[in-house]
Amino acid sequence: MTTALLRTAEELHARVRNGRRAVVMTMGALHEGHATLIRTAREIAGDQGEVVVTVFVNPLQFGKGEDLDRYPRTLDADLKIAEEAGADAVFAPSVDEVYPGGEPQVRISAGPMGGRLEGATRPGHFDGMLTVVAKLLHLTRPDVALYGQKDAQQLALIRRMARDLNFGVEIVGVPTVREEDGLALSSRNRYLSPQERRTALALSQALFAGRDRHAAQEALRARAREVPATRARAEALSAIGESRAAADAHAVAKSVPGGPAGVRAAARLVLDEAARLQPPPALDYLALVDPSDFTEVGEDFTGEAVLAVAARVGTTRLIDNIPLIFGAAP
Repeated sequence: MTTALLRTAEELHARVRNGRRAVVMTMGALHEGHATLIRTAREIAGDQGEVVVTVFVNPLQFGKGEDLDRYPRTLDADLKIAEEAGADAVFAPSVDEVYPGGEPQVRISAGPMGGRLEGATRPGHFDGMLTVVAKLLHLTRPDVALYGQKDAQQLALIRRMARDLNFGVEIVGVPTVREEDGLALSSRNRYLSPQERRTALALSQALFAGRDRHAAQEALRARAREVPATRARAEALSAIGESRAAADAHAVAKSVPGGPAGVRAAARLVLDEAARLQPPPALDYLALVDPSDFTEVGEDFTGEAVLAVAARVGTTRLIDNIPLIFGAAP
């Protein structure tokens, strides 16, 4: 397969379309995470469909002091990765092509969700992101668009925009791809020195600690439901390493499954320990949120939640998250 490099919407619109068009939006500097998105898009589009990868560094979503100027531009390498992953075309427009006449006066507002977490740390970021996604959806005219779950708040906002504004496109989230040591793949990882990379691992390790605590709590409660309300219950709980909970097995069995407070505490402990590293991570937030609006979940929450973290390591800002399900079936 030879992947076409297109610079204008006119070139893209001139292509003959057969089957579904699946679009993967990127800012370039492609890595295995992007390749996974492209391969998934290829599966969705099928042999008769078309996969288009956009490469555009959007100036609207970079705030003052952020890394717009140093953001890596590696189009030749991007084209090769896209081709190997199964893309039919790479659409790499200029700023003038996307924003003719300069920055748009009319933009998409991310609303209340856009002011939380990432939005609170990076004011205006999500307005700029949604504006360019809306533009690229109109320019590429896809049937389905794919985005990585690593940017969970971005994905939630795009889904909400497509639904609220009737874009008529299917939005698909693809699980985060990680390096062997657990660090979430990101174009910004290349900025990390070896020492900074060791510190950066605290982000994923904190998430995994929260996930493991959640799994242990769920296992405890499942076991508590299986044994009688007798000494056997306490012994069963103690056997899986929860001696404190075993002291009151009835309370454990009836408590809210999952324990958001326990999840937060386990993740926070890892980050507190990482504060002794050199350099230490400068934490922006650690949050356990409802993905429908990115507000913090309460102790009685049931359903899917997102445990999210963001921190600056040296001069590089990193984000990561994992999904968790609260409320196991009785």
